[in-house]
Amino acid sequence: MNNLNVMILEGNCVREPELRETPKGTPVCNLSVATDRYYKIGENFEKEVSYFDVEVWGKMAIVASQNCPKGRGVRVSGRLKQGRWTGTDGSKHSKITIVADKMELKPLFNKSGEKIKKQLVVDGEAEDTPVF
Repeated sequence: MNNLNVMILEGNCVREPELRETPKGTPVCNLSVATDRYYKIGENFEKEVSYFDVEVWGKMAIVASQNCPKGRGVRVSGRLKQGRWTGTDGSKHSKITIVADKMELKPLFNKSGEKIKKQLVVDGEAEDTPVF
């Protein structure tokens, strides 16, 4: 039986993207995405916010670095990756990251509600595809 590792996340970027290159020259962009969850306790609705680190590779990383400012809505599909390391004090650490296979960048609007950037769908190494 094959294992399944699929993640779909929709939220907003909470900081500016960080673009870097691996020693071999492959572009990598790191994003942080916040998602909201609402639930009811008694008569009141509560809001829970979760933050997720997203890693984007290749041409998609360059597109993400240029088009994902803080506040922009994104939908990411990809897989979970767990990094493990030992700290300088010998303690063990781990971190879960979402590695994007596909991203949809939601339209950006100015304060008067006019669309200033179209929605983009970026899929793996494919060219950017504007969605209208």
